[in-house]
Amino acid sequence: MKLLGKPKVIIRRCERYDVEKIRGIVREAMVELDLAPHGRTLLKPNCVASGPMFKDAYTRPEFLEGVLLALKDRARGMTELAVGERCGITIPTRMSFEGAGYYPMLSRVGVKAYHFEEVPQVEIPLTHEGRLRDYLFTPEPVARADFFVNCPKFKSHPWTTVTFAMKNYIGIQDDRHRLIDHDHRLNDKLLDLQYIVQPQLICIDAITAGEGRMLTPIPFDLGLVIIGNNSVAFDSVCSRIIGLDPESVEHIRLPREHGFGPTSLDEIELSGDVTLAEAQAKARGFKVGLIRVEKYFEGSNITAYAGPPPDPERTDYCWGGCPGAIEEAIEILRVYDSECDKKMPRMHVVFGAYEGRIDKKPGEKVIFIGDCATWQGQLGDKLVKVESLYRDRSTRDPHEAKHDDIFAKMLSVSKKLRDAQSAGSPYVRLEGCPVSVAEQVLTMVMAGGLKNPYLQPEQAIAFNKNYLMWRSVTALKRIKGEPYQKHGAFEERGEAAPEAD
Repeated sequence: MKLLGKPKVIIRRCERYDVEKIRGIVREAMVELDLAPHGRTLLKPNCVASGPMFKDAYTRPEFLEGVLLALKDRARGMTELAVGERCGITIPTRMSFEGAGYYPMLSRVGVKAYHFEEVPQVEIPLTHEGRLRDYLFTPEPVARADFFVNCPKFKSHPWTTVTFAMKNYIGIQDDRHRLIDHDHRLNDKLLDLQYIVQPQLICIDAITAGEGRMLTPIPFDLGLVIIGNNSVAFDSVCSRIIGLDPESVEHIRLPREHGFGPTSLDEIELSGDVTLAEAQAKARGFKVGLIRVEKYFEGSNITAYAGPPPDPERTDYCWGGCPGAIEEAIEILRVYDSECDKKMPRMHVVFGAYEGRIDKKPGEKVIFIGDCATWQGQLGDKLVKVESLYRDRSTRDPHEAKHDDIFAKMLSVSKKLRDAQSAGSPYVRLEGCPVSVAEQVLTMVMAGGLKNPYLQPEQAIAFNKNYLMWRSVTALKRIKGEPYQKHGAFEERGEAAPEAD
């Protein structure tokens, strides 16, 4: 999307989740930005998780309702207005939408819902220099959108420091494709995703922001609605609000280097009824999420060890993969079980090519997590050699990617722990690149005798209901012969893949 003049970021005061106030703010911003929704208009929130256990993790329904009503107010030739998302891996998006209270709101406003894991996935060719792959897949509603609206939540993130507009793009892939390259090259993956579609409008829910974490953030009353028309400029201003240099955040810097927009304030027009300095004063003390796993578990019953990932010349730590996932996993378990830390037995978790000592005492568990984990040394009375299972990303074909079922994960984790115990092995190895949050939750549940979030009464009914609906929808489509992946769909329509600014 080409912009005339400087990209603009509008900072507005909004202390409460007042639908009509949000509607007015967004409508006025669209007038200022000279935007009129048209054709197939798609709004993408951040609904990675929801409900009372994750109450500050998602874009609130009141916020979305205000934005959707404003889009209707400004529409010119709009043929469809829809909300689409893929929530956290293995959880049905239907469950997250239900927990967030989206369905009554969408019905009231008269808006369609897309659950991205239930729709056809369209192949998008990539040609830019430095790409991880020559193509990737995205849900058809995203590929076909004429007017794309990005509605993220203002949050910290343990993999990428922050999650604003560009990080929200991880939800424009289904589980199978999302996990590919979700490793030490995650920031490059986020860059590649920018080539799928650029938003005409960005509206972030910064009324109650989330600091410290992604799934279980600490609420931070920021009292802002921030609106813009360029992702890099938008994320740069949001970063500066919390005192971050956007050039220090790789998933912001990389798109800037590829021409998607500026990070310099000299090249961004600021507007609104809150100055940048006033917004910065509101955000003073906001905590970001980038903490190494060794530091994260200091003082707990878990000791973490991390060596470099397979490309040590790029980075000495896998910020985008397994270490960040275990941080989110333990926070989920703490939410579900107030005695989690007390119950957790002494445990050692190892990531990457670690070469130091593992101070295992008798009876303590050692878990090597991820395909790239390697180590050699003495564990108790046994000499142990853990070798890398890492496969170069060129060997992973998105056409052949398969969905990992949560029930299959439960069985797999349980079997690994049982097999290790019966064989007298002093360690357990979890394979995957990355090993997802869900699998690490299940591992700690079974290794530590903790409550399983997936089986708690308050979750089990909603999970199973929405899981069956998800599986029924996709099974029916297969019976009807509808393709789940469409290859070269843009070429078939005579279109080119979207390019950067």
